[in-house]
Amino acid sequence: MAAMRRFYEDILGFSLLRELSPGWIEYRVGDNILALVRPSRTAADAPTPNGSASLQLAFKVSGPEVDRCADELVRQGVKLLSPPTDQVFGHRMVFFRDPDGNLLEVFADTGADEAWSTESPGDERSAANHPAAGDTTDDIS
Repeated sequence: MAAMRRFYEDILGFSLLRELSPGWIEYRVGDNILALVRPSRTAADAPTPNGSASLQLAFKVSGPEVDRCADELVRQGVKLLSPPTDQVFGHRMVFFRDPDGNLLEVFADTGADEAWSTESPGDERSAANHPAAGDTTDDIS
């Protein structure tokens, strides 16, 4: 948990909201609360294999901030899984992992996704097939 706390506070710059126990810490992220909890009685599941995405957090920022975030992550010694990349569905995104292996994404809407919303529902480019369909990410910009 110490490595996770250093990562979210020192690398991502999140301010600690409260620490309920050594195994439960919370951060305010926009209008949401991000709780980092050491699995225990509530989640007696098998460990996630290395390289698997047991959790993905996506943080929405403005367009230019994706590259600035990527540069800062690299400066802080975080390995990017891919460089900032523009996607056909209208996002610029960069992926990396936290110390527990959770997949993190910083993304921005680029406005290039209008073709997605104008196609028919069966078309693979349809908004219903957009990777962010049902997206509940929080804008932290």
